[in-house]
Amino acid sequence: MPSSEEPTLPVAYLTTARLGEKGQLTVPKAYREAVALDAGAPITVLQLGAGLLLIPEHVRFRELCDRVAQTFACHGIEAQDLLATLPEARERVVARHYPELLSPESLPPTPKS
Repeated sequence: MPSSEEPTLPVAYLTTARLGEKGQLTVPKAYREAVALDAGAPITVLQLGAGLLLIPEHVRFRELCDRVAQTFACHGIEAQDLLATLPEARERVVARHYPELLSPESLPPTPKS
């Protein structure tokens, strides 16, 4: 049984749906509108025992971002610490993937005045 400190998940019956001939499922309009799902929106499908769990990708991405932020916070890493590492990281990426951009021959000629 969850403690009073643990968040509870809201569970609501929305509708009964039927699979189409090609296995397509129509997500109820009220839910699509509530979570801002448009046609073609990616949805993760997880199997939980005999059931399926549908998770809009933007929700999964937000949860991933929250987990990353919590991990940084637990280790005392702040935004300015990460931003300070960007110039060096950018240099390493360019050197590794685009070494031709670092050679003097590949640079455009400097205009003469």
